[in-house]
Amino acid sequence: MRLDRTVDAPPLDVAFYDRDTTMVARDLLGRILVHGERRGRIVETEAYVGEHDLACHASKGRTARTAVMFGPPGRAYVYLIYGMHHCFNVVTEAEGHASAVLIRGLAPLEGETLMGNGPGRLCRALGIDRSLDGHDLTQPPLTLLPGTPVPARRIARGARIGVDYAGAWANAPLRFWIR
Repeated sequence: MRLDRTVDAPPLDVAFYDRDTTMVARDLLGRILVHGERRGRIVETEAYVGEHDLACHASKGRTARTAVMFGPPGRAYVYLIYGMHHCFNVVTEAEGHASAVLIRGLAPLEGETLMGNGPGRLCRALGIDRSLDGHDLTQPPLTLLPGTPVPARRIARGARIGVDYAGAWANAPLRFWIR
């Protein structure tokens, strides 16, 4: 993908994240995820819409692991899965709501070599780990930049991946990707 002029723009502000989680998940497509000098364009996301969503970590209530999800929007929620892979989410909606968007895939920008197909791989490629859990995404070193929003006609929607344990919530069309 071509590098666009918006990669030097200021980070997305808190108001961007303080909205309906499904809308944020869709609107994150095409945005630029930056950690230090590494960056990539977001091409796939999944929405986790609150405590009532049985696939959401917050469905079991507030724990030390999920506390950041209950905090203010625009924070990083980073956790370890299978004891070896980090996953990066952005906290959305009002404080106390406990919802977030998992960033599932990145595409390299012009001149970049990172590969970010899958949440664990993109965290490894960008050097994202638990030390960034709770980080304010409006401040370096971990931010999201405006990038280029993706037109609705180019956005596909389907079931989330790896949440079969969540009953009907497993089939909820809360995964978004660029066609």
